[in-house]
Amino acid sequence: MTEPAAIEIEAEWVTITSGPAAASDPLSGQGQGQDQDQGQEDSGAVPLRCWWARPVGQAPRAVVIVLPEVFGVNGWVRSVADRLAAAGCGALALNTMARTAPELELDYDAAGLELGRHHRDAVTAAGCLGDLAASVAWLRAQPDLAGVPIGCVGFCFGGHLALLAATLPAIRATCAFYGARVSTFRPGGGPPSLELVPQIPGRLWCFCGDQDPLIPLEEIAAIRAALTAANCGVPAESEAARHRLLLAPGAGHGYMCEARADFSAAAARCGWTAMLSLFGAMAGDVPSP
Repeated sequence: MTEPAAIEIEAEWVTITSGPAAASDPLSGQGQGQDQDQGQEDSGAVPLRCWWARPVGQAPRAVVIVLPEVFGVNGWVRSVADRLAAAGCGALALNTMARTAPELELDYDAAGLELGRHHRDAVTAAGCLGDLAASVAWLRAQPDLAGVPIGCVGFCFGGHLALLAATLPAIRATCAFYGARVSTFRPGGGPPSLELVPQIPGRLWCFCGDQDPLIPLEEIAAIRAALTAANCGVPAESEAARHRLLLAPGAGHGYMCEARADFSAAAARCGWTAMLSLFGAMAGDVPSP
């Protein structure tokens, strides 16, 4: 799968209903996206406000669930979904912090980072997996998506959550961009998320900048070791590996996002090429890389 001359797309907000809230910690009177309906918690229903983009006039060759940074489903995350749609995929950008911030959409500044981290800290692995399962069910219910392969991509905190998503049987391929603390932490508590790698039924590609202060060399080494072990000894940095580690030389955190200080045009270009290669293989467009 490559990025062709522009395919016409259509995009809209959709609401998907997930299950009971696993965590609730709304702020009062600060920032964006904090209003929480108490009846929502009582009923157990959690509305997920998602951005849905797809090609016009044709069935998507694959569908990708997009998991955002701590800044929510903002303009950049929606642009990622739109770009995937222009490459022939359906793309569903999921609000992973819907339980405490139903309409979270933050700027890339200090205030946005602080508020986003507050809501991030209320996310649990169980709640995230429930939201992902609800999203998969919604996708499967769409008339022309039956049997279409589903992948996942996440960035920053969404990159960490993408590792969790990769454990779901429905997820065939996952790209996790600079997901920090996977070797030391799991949202909501429990063993580190990296310990779940042996349970992944599909493929997982982890992308890291080698100058990322949030992913130190020790964590990169842990990711490399976990992926290599799951590959039965095939090195994670081998192009032939099922699970891969792709390091971006000289890149910091957030290098895929044009709105962030660490954006790297060269690293982002390589990241997009690799991501579309994996999703193309998932869709059967190209030989498995």
